Amino acid sequence: MVGNWKMNGNLRENAVLLKAIVAGWHGQRNADVVICPPFPYLAHAATVLSGLDIMIGAQTVSEYEKGAYTGEVSAEMLADLNCKFVIIGHNERRRMQRESDLQVAEKFVQAQQAGLIPILCVGESLEDREKGMHLQTISRQLDAVFDLVDKSMFSNAVLAYEPVWAVGTGKTATPSQAEEVHKYMRSQLDEIGEDVRILYGGSVKAHNAEQLFALSDIDGALLGGASLDADEFLAICKAAE
Repeated sequence: MVGNWKMNGNLRENAVLLKAIVAGWHGQRNADVVICPPFPYLAHAATVLSGLDIMIGAQTVSEYEKGAYTGEVSAEMLADLNCKFVIIGHNERRRMQRESDLQVAEKFVQAQQAGLIPILCVGESLEDREKGMHLQTISRQLDAVFDLVDKSMFSNAVLAYEPVWAVGTGKTATPSQAEEVHKYMRSQLDEIGEDVRILYGGSVKAHNAEQLFALSDIDGALLGGASLDADEFLAICKAAE
């Protein structure tokens, strides 16, 4: 379960949200739970959650190790802040920051070299889905990473399928649509496919979480707006149990 706060919150709002999560947390022993705040609030969130079995992740990372890259944050810096995970290739960054498949693959490499676990996001646009090209899009995005690392490296990574047309729109892929893509992604990982966790991201809410999690190839969720509501977030974590 990964909660992506995106560019939301401030110290006061975050303190209220985190306090509510702490108050309602009873331990999700069968689910790994990660919260990904904006960069300025990583340390604050880590401090507040230090007594719980909730890990901290970042929302992106630079494809460069270090150097004159103003405004960038390296994987080593994130590891220095005790981040365990980092989201790579979120559809908003692919679309808005024009991150290419190659850039995403290079970020994946940097994350792993620093000891972080990358959460690699892939997904198709509505146009690709309507043309029946969704699996080709997924394949292209995965192949960019396969070109740089051996597939065995995915044993220390998480995949997330987020259909662009379902992120923040209120639309959700049907269980059969999500299961088709998850099964395809698993098949592309050859012999380690069964051991790789694949999350679904796209308007997951408490009311549809159990139905999605019941599918054999869906191992959890990448949450956006739902992670900003403590009750909703905790209910989805409970559904994952």
